[in-house]
Amino acid sequence: MQPFFDFLGHYWWLIFPIGGMAGGWMRQWSIASERRHRRKVELYKLKNQAVRAEQASHAEVAALMAAHDAVNRRWLDYELDLGKLIDFPVMSDVREPLTVAFLRAKKEADGLRPADPGDITNAARLGEYRSAVNAFELAFDVAEREAKRIKDHNFTEPERQRLATARKLLNIASDQAATPAERQTAYKRARRELDGLIVLPEATVAALEEKIAGELTAPRDSE
Repeated sequence: MQPFFDFLGHYWWLIFPIGGMAGGWMRQWSIASERRHRRKVELYKLKNQAVRAEQASHAEVAALMAAHDAVNRRWLDYELDLGKLIDFPVMSDVREPLTVAFLRAKKEADGLRPADPGDITNAARLGEYRSAVNAFELAFDVAEREAKRIKDHNFTEPERQRLATARKLLNIASDQAATPAERQTAYKRARRELDGLIVLPEATVAALEEKIAGELTAPRDSE
């Protein structure tokens, strides 16, 4: 140990530059540590923001799917209710541009609809589906307003009388108080009145026959 103490006795002045260098190293190490800590905090924040953004996008997709379903239900109200189709025939008339527009918008929205909200994983895909749902909702609103404004005004007076007759006959066909024979006859007559006026979707016919509680057993070809 004596040589060491002799060295310190002769070169004690080295303590100052060495101490300064050590202090500089300590400051640099402290700054580097602080930088590493800040980077870790920033990465943590970015990860949390990404998670929140993903959760928000999933919630938006779910909301868009709910809005999509709501418009489809409004459309099915016409598809499954022959009475509404008679009252507002434009909703099933593919010669009407507004009807064609909402059917095309529906097809596009249905094509972009995900099976699950988590299936949409990027902003571009989300934007496409959002635009499609909004376009479908808007196109349906416009077509429905026009259908309610026009009603049966696109038909001649004799044709409107046939529609009114068909409406009354459908009420009889759906009346539980009527006999099966009366209901069957009323249904067949209603179909004849509508022939050439309104094209009935298969879903509409199926829903009507189910509503009539299976009383109509005659095949459609014999109508």
